Amino acid sequence: MALTILGLSGALTHDPSAALYVGGKLVAAAEEERFVRDKHAKNRMPYEAAKFCLDFAGIKPKDVNAVAIPFAPISIMEPARWHYAKRYWYAPDRGLDAILTGNRRFHRYKKRIEWCLAQLGFDVRKTEIVPVEHHLAHASSAYHCSGFTEKTAILGIDGKGEYATTFFGYGENGRIHKIKEFYDPDSLGGLYGAITEYLGFEMLDGEYKVMGMAPYGDPDKYDFSRLAKFENGELVVDTDYANVIGFRRYKENGKGYYFSPKLIDWLGPKRAGDIADEPYIHYAASMQKLFEDLSLKMIDHYLGDILRDTGRLAFAGGGALNVKLNQKIIARPDLRELFVQPASGDSGTAVGAAAYVSVARGVPVEKMEHVYLGPCYTNEDVIAACAKHPAQPAWQKIDDMPARIAQILADGNPVAWFQGRMEFGPRALGGRSILGCPSAAGVADRINEQIKFRERWRPFCPSMLDTVGPQMLQTDHPAPFMTFTFEVAEEWKARVPEVVHEDGTSRAQVLKREYNPRYYELMLELEKLTGNGVVLNTSLNRRGEPMICSPTDALNMFFGSDLQYLIMEDVLVVKNGAALG
Repeated sequence: MALTILGLSGALTHDPSAALYVGGKLVAAAEEERFVRDKHAKNRMPYEAAKFCLDFAGIKPKDVNAVAIPFAPISIMEPARWHYAKRYWYAPDRGLDAILTGNRRFHRYKKRIEWCLAQLGFDVRKTEIVPVEHHLAHASSAYHCSGFTEKTAILGIDGKGEYATTFFGYGENGRIHKIKEFYDPDSLGGLYGAITEYLGFEMLDGEYKVMGMAPYGDPDKYDFSRLAKFENGELVVDTDYANVIGFRRYKENGKGYYFSPKLIDWLGPKRAGDIADEPYIHYAASMQKLFEDLSLKMIDHYLGDILRDTGRLAFAGGGALNVKLNQKIIARPDLRELFVQPASGDSGTAVGAAAYVSVARGVPVEKMEHVYLGPCYTNEDVIAACAKHPAQPAWQKIDDMPARIAQILADGNPVAWFQGRMEFGPRALGGRSILGCPSAAGVADRINEQIKFRERWRPFCPSMLDTVGPQMLQTDHPAPFMTFTFEVAEEWKARVPEVVHEDGTSRAQVLKREYNPRYYELMLELEKLTGNGVVLNTSLNRRGEPMICSPTDALNMFFGSDLQYLIMEDVLVVKNGAALG
């Protein structure tokens, strides 16, 4: 039977997920939060996600050759634990813990994985659990899924794994080679997270809000260079201000933060509320600029030779979701193609760990062309969910669905769009989306106020036909996953203003027909009606909730918002007197 590897993440107490490779093909992957309806599913194991993957593929526990986990023991002979202890000298209890019992978290996590596997019906005594270092899992999720055959530079930036925070390496002939790692507390991702907290958002959730706020500010108004420096090949974060632990933390209402009272003394009180106001917009801009400047310096120092040689870079880790940095990387003259793992955060390490183990056992993995890897539902499933729902929805099965929905969009109405398999990773890419017509004035505000209940300064993104991408974005660079922003051509800024951000860019998805034919057909129909093969696309959820998974989830969300139209497969649900047909 084909080599079967199950990847399970959740080592860092957030974003647990599961991924299943069979014979080098990624047959299923999903995040636990979607099933349990708890964003980031903190302190949970990926039980429901793993159950879905196995059931979907028809795989029994006894058929799984190995379970890969993206967290590994780190030897006391390595520099990581000593670096941690030395840099956190002001918290000697933590330092001693790192040296004496530095793998305690790994052993705790492995026990929880064993418990999860037992619940799934595995015989834990006969199940091989293969630990993969956290940053190697990120690196594998980028390199092995990129499809690149040439020597490839590999970059990983996140908060931290076991101890590492940043990874530089290269891939060649399927093997990953480590060049350099930085260790906690010297973490650009951690610093960005600490400033995210200072700006009033939640770490590991609000970083993209800071990125969305940054274009409204002036990055040169405040100099953030004191927070971190990259010199002589080493990154050093100033732990007087951020990435702090223990008594150095700023505390408010009994909660400790990853920044210090010294940061408050310098910048003023922690931001509160939803308004993008001064001076905080400038702080966001300054943090974004520091993140970009230091990342680009580090890339040049450790990966510049490889890029000048082959021009290929694979990038993962939470920092890889910083689309503004990615835009700057693509602009490098030596870069031919950048692949960013679409699930770059910790959920993607389930894919990376499984891919790493598959390759190590002689079975290369296929290029990741799409993220439609979750559950799907039939028209019959949808109708059954409608029949059981307490709101007694008015529904109708419709013919020529893409044309009907395109007309509703062109009339200025937002539509909840539920089609095919659920996406893996944080981006809605036409499986579970709320759509709008990007030339209909005010549609973004309408979605924000009535449905998403989120901050207006956050941008809405476009999905577009592959025939439109090169015209609107002025580049042929692949963009299937909304992991990059691009400068929008002047003509298109006027044509689709609802999906152009304050700084004239768009975080775009450029779609090929073969990976989501119904979504493609919808955009073709919209192009006939409006002249633009572009749709405004945001995730199908309300603020603070995970993306929708099932028809029942979609109905609950629909009736908890001011949306008028919900299309699930061929079943159109309407309310408040909206016309069915």
